[in-house]
Amino acid sequence: MAAASIRLRRLGAVAAVAGGAYFTVLSSPPVASSDRGAPPGVSTAAVRQRITDPFAAVPSRAVQESALIGSGAANPLDVLVIGGGATGCGVALDGATRGLRVGLVERDDFSSGTSSRSTKLIHGGVRYLEKAVFNLDYGQLKLVFHALEERKQVIDNAPHLCHALPCMTPCFNWFDVVYYWMGLKMYDLVAGRRLLHLSRYYSAQESVELFPTLARKGNDRSLKGTVVYYDGQMNDSRLNVALACTAALAGAAVLNHAEVISFLRDEGSGRIIGARIRNNLSGKEFDTYAKVVVNAAGPFCDSVRKMVDEEAKPMICASSGVHIVLPDYYSPEGMGLIVPKTKDGRVIFMLPWLGRTVAGTTDSNTSITMLPEPHEDEIQFILDAISDYLNIKVRRVDVLSAWSGIRPLAMDPTAKNTESISRDHVVCEDYPGLVTITGGKWTTYRSMAEDALDAAIKSGKLSPANECVTSNLQLIGADGWDPASFTVLAQQYVRMKKSYGGKVVPGAMDTAASKHLSHAYGTFAERVAAIAQNENLGKRLAHGYPILEAEVAYCARHEYCESVVDFIARRSRLAFLDTDAANRAVPRIIQILAAEHKWDKSRQKLELQKAQEFLETFKSSKNAQFHDGKHN
Repeated sequence: MAAASIRLRRLGAVAAVAGGAYFTVLSSPPVASSDRGAPPGVSTAAVRQRITDPFAAVPSRAVQESALIGSGAANPLDVLVIGGGATGCGVALDGATRGLRVGLVERDDFSSGTSSRSTKLIHGGVRYLEKAVFNLDYGQLKLVFHALEERKQVIDNAPHLCHALPCMTPCFNWFDVVYYWMGLKMYDLVAGRRLLHLSRYYSAQESVELFPTLARKGNDRSLKGTVVYYDGQMNDSRLNVALACTAALAGAAVLNHAEVISFLRDEGSGRIIGARIRNNLSGKEFDTYAKVVVNAAGPFCDSVRKMVDEEAKPMICASSGVHIVLPDYYSPEGMGLIVPKTKDGRVIFMLPWLGRTVAGTTDSNTSITMLPEPHEDEIQFILDAISDYLNIKVRRVDVLSAWSGIRPLAMDPTAKNTESISRDHVVCEDYPGLVTITGGKWTTYRSMAEDALDAAIKSGKLSPANECVTSNLQLIGADGWDPASFTVLAQQYVRMKKSYGGKVVPGAMDTAASKHLSHAYGTFAERVAAIAQNENLGKRLAHGYPILEAEVAYCARHEYCESVVDFIARRSRLAFLDTDAANRAVPRIIQILAAEHKWDKSRQKLELQKAQEFLETFKSSKNAQFHDGKHN
C-alpha cells in the first residue's frame, strides 16, 4: 500500500508540473529567431554569404597561423579561444559573426576530446524533467526548457548532420504505461513550439513490429506496451568540424594541433593579454596577443587555469561515459530504445547510428586523460543491461568498437560548497583576462558559447558590430540542403576507382554512398563526388562502409585534416563504428594524406604508429582484455 501511495503521489506531481508547464508554454509569447538580436548589419550579411557560397574555401592552415602570429601587442585579437570542442568552436563562430577579431587554438584536433565521444543525442533531458517534478526544482525545469529550445535550433542549423529520432520506452506494468505516457506528454508540452513530433503509446504487438528484437517476456514479466517520444540525433564530431570551418569562413583564425604552453601577462596589472603557442606539427612557437582569452578546454580547463595559478581551485568533476557499437540488427533503422531506469537505477539506451547500433552508457568517476579507455567491466555492464530487454543473444564478440568519453561536470570555484554539481554550465573570470566556460552539454553548446562571449565582451570592454546571430545561422553545407539531395549525386556522378591491377574502372554512385556523402557534407557533397569521379578516388576505404577515398583528399584540402587519426575518428567515424575496419583502412589513408601533405617516409611511419596506438584504446571484440565466455 505504501508503494502504491508513493506512485500515486508521483503521478499527481507529474500532472501538477505538467499543468504548470502548459501554462508557461501558453503564457510565453513566441520568440522569433530574428527577435533574439539586433537586425543583422551589412557585415553579418556578408558573412552569411561567405558561409553559403557553394564555392567557399576555408583559409589555409598557413594563413590561419599567420593571422595568429600577426596579432601582436599593438594589434591584438579581441578574443583568443583555447579549445576546439563544440563550445570553443561555438565561441569562435559567435565572435566572428559579431564582427570581432577572433583566434582559436586546439592542441589536438577539433572535437578530439569529449565532443566526439558523446551519446550522439541532442536532447532536452527527460531525466532532468523527472528530477524537476519530484524535487520540485524549478532550476532543473528551466534547464529542460532551455535545452529543448536549443535542441530544435541545432537541428535547424545543420539539418544534414542532425535529425529527429523516435525513442521507445518499454513498459512491463500498467503503472509504467501511465507514468511514462504522462511524463513524456509533459516533455512534449515543455517543448511547446519547439516540439519535434508528438509522443504516443504503442501496444505490445505494435511495439515488436516496430522493434523486432524487443523482448515480449523475460524475468517473470511481460511487455504491456511502449511509449515513443522524439529527441534529436547528430553526427557529433562532423557537426563540430562544421562549426570550426564555418567560423573560419566567418573570419576566425582557427588552428588545430596548436597548444598554449604559457600565458602572456601585462607587467603592471597582471592581466592576461595573450598566450605563447606551439604548433605541434612543426614545433614552431609564437606569441599571440588578445584583449581576452576564453578557456573552453572541456575536461582540461583546470589544467589551463593552473598555468595561471598552480593553486587554482578545481572547477571540474570528471565522469566517464562508456559507449559500445554493435551490428545494425540489434536495433531497427530509425527507432531507438531507452530504458530510463534499469534494475540498478541507471539509464540504458540502444540507438541506430550511421548504419550501426550505439549502446550505453555508464556514469562513473574517472581521471582526466587525453585518451580515456573503457574498462571491460563497463562494456560488460552495458551488454548485460541491454540483454534484459532483447530477445536475441547479446555477445561480446559483436562489439565492433567501444569508447570512453569524459563528461566535464562543472563546479563553480566561487561557490561556498560542492553539494550540487551542476549539469548546467558555469562561466567565470577568476583571473583577469581569462574567462572560463565549462560544464553543460552538447545540446546547449550554442548558448554556452553566447554566454562565454558575453562575459568576454564585458571583461575586455569589446565593441561588437552586432548582437549574437548564431541562433539563426546555418552551418557550412546546410544552405539549400534537403533529404532528397543525395539523388543528385546518385544520378550525376560515378565513382572512378583503381582496381588491384592498376586499371581504372567506373562504379555506381550507389544509394548508400550518395546518402552518406549528402549527410556528412551537406551541399558540399558534390565537391567530394567530383574528386571521386575526376581523381579516381571513388573506391570504398573499408568493406561494408560507404566512406570513400575521395573524402580523405577533400578533408585534407578543406577541413584541416592533418593526420590519419583526424580522419578515422573525426572527419569520418570509422574508428567509432568499427575499430578493425578502421585499422585495415589506415595504410590507404596514409597514402592519400601523404600525397596531399607531402609527407616523407618517416612521417608516414609515425602516422601508422599513432593510428595503431589510438585504435588500441577502442575496445572491439578483437582487443578485449578477456573473454569470460558469458556472451560468446
